[in-house]
Amino acid sequence: MTEPTDTAPTDDEVLARLLRSRHSCRAFLSDPVPDETVRLLFTLAQRTASWCNSQAWQVRLTSGEETARFAKELTEHARTHPQAPDLEPPAAYEGDYLTRRRAAGFGLYHAVGVERGDLAGRERQTRENFRFFGAPHVAVVSAPRSLGVYGAVDCGGYVSTLLTAAQSLGLSTIAQAAIAMYADFVHAYLGIPEDRDIVCAVSFGYADPTHPANAFRTERAPVDTVVAGLPGDAEPSAP
Repeated sequence: MTEPTDTAPTDDEVLARLLRSRHSCRAFLSDPVPDETVRLLFTLAQRTASWCNSQAWQVRLTSGEETARFAKELTEHARTHPQAPDLEPPAAYEGDYLTRRRAAGFGLYHAVGVERGDLAGRERQTRENFRFFGAPHVAVVSAPRSLGVYGAVDCGGYVSTLLTAAQSLGLSTIAQAAIAMYADFVHAYLGIPEDRDIVCAVSFGYADPTHPANAFRTERAPVDTVVAGLPGDAEPSAP
């Protein structure tokens, strides 16, 4: 009898597994990521494609005690100051975008035991953003203001690569726009030049497997509802 042989997964299978298993972690262990793993993570992310190879992103990384101090100061600032983002936030969420946003929010609140109408509970959960959900490492991503929307788009691509690279290294992550809502503080506290726009932060480390927030998952729309003209689709009707 011929013994079965192990077949290594193909590249697309590995990528599919990473993309399907990645999720936004909202409770981290305090354990730091080894220095060599952190360096490898950002070395991999540096391979991100960008507009004219401009590589618009710059990253300010904090770890350990520096992250803890940053979290404490940012939490207090957010409690006592109005938002002051560099990039204009969405004017409105409508239609499917509103439905998805609500589903994500209600799903998270349900997971952590915050009932509808519990405003104090919602406020507590919101504050978790500013303490980075307990993550030991935070990467603040900025774009040159002179590159406008294309610089921000490049940073979005960088963040996506960073999240997937982290998953491949056994790390958990969450991309956080909430930090960018207080860009004035972030500029001053981390010494990020004013000619750069704060795009977001990525908090990372090791997930707390016992925390209920990490049992929550969002869904994705079917690809056919997003991409027109896929093979097998009906021919588009004439205008």
